[in-house]
Amino acid sequence: MSETRRAGFGGLDIQRTPMGTRVTLLAERPGLVIGRKGGAIKSLTEAVERQFKFDNPQIEVQEVGSPALNAQIMAEKLANALERGWHFRRAGHSTVRRIMEAGAKGCLVVIAGKLTGQRHRREKFKSGHIKYCGEPRNLWMDRGFAAAKLKPGIIGVTVEIMDPRAKLPDEIEIKQPSAEYVAAAAAMAEAALIARAQPQPEAVPATVPAEGEPEEPEPLIVEEPKAPETKVKRGKVASKRLKKVAKEVKALGVDADVEPSGGDDA
Repeated sequence: MSETRRAGFGGLDIQRTPMGTRVTLLAERPGLVIGRKGGAIKSLTEAVERQFKFDNPQIEVQEVGSPALNAQIMAEKLANALERGWHFRRAGHSTVRRIMEAGAKGCLVVIAGKLTGQRHRREKFKSGHIKYCGEPRNLWMDRGFAAAKLKPGIIGVTVEIMDPRAKLPDEIEIKQPSAEYVAAAAAMAEAALIARAQPQPEAVPATVPAEGEPEEPEPLIVEEPKAPETKVKRGKVASKRLKKVAKEVKALGVDADVEPSGGDDA
């Protein structure tokens, strides 16, 4: 970032391959990164190999298609505007307007530092749709940071941009039905209308009485109540009952010879 600041550093991608390490550098002005006869990029390659211990690094420079949609480039430009003396509100609103005119779905600009006095404070400028967390933020939000060195102190600049190609979970696309589906649905509706229009056959009773004859009422079936089943107690229980009956007979003054026995006759 420090070596390619003048060229408009826009991002870095590192891929390790069997042939070596490929470093893809995004820049707004690739000519300044390459230099005259490739001198600048050769020195940059040697510095990367020496400082970061990369095996056979190969630096590839690509030009940024739309600088206004690159968060790092816009953060650097906003920091340069603050260093040139722009008021922070004018610079923030101008950056947001430029990003949204480029086609972004949303952007957030945060300027923090000693803006108008000795106390540190933070100002936010935002427009459009912004995601603060979750998978949509990781996929579609591009973030860039830069620092502006002013007389009161350092002012931090953060720029977040939502990609114009972002497809959010709440965006629903309704597809139009095909011609085959429309034809099949029309045929089914027509068949249903024809079926409703046809007369339905009436139900005929099983036995029809002749003319002038009264209809015989159905016989009323009454179930007789069943007598409760009684169980004959035998043995000791029967002998106890006989003794009780004998006592009652003696109490009435009637002579009766009742002898309990344990057999079935008792």
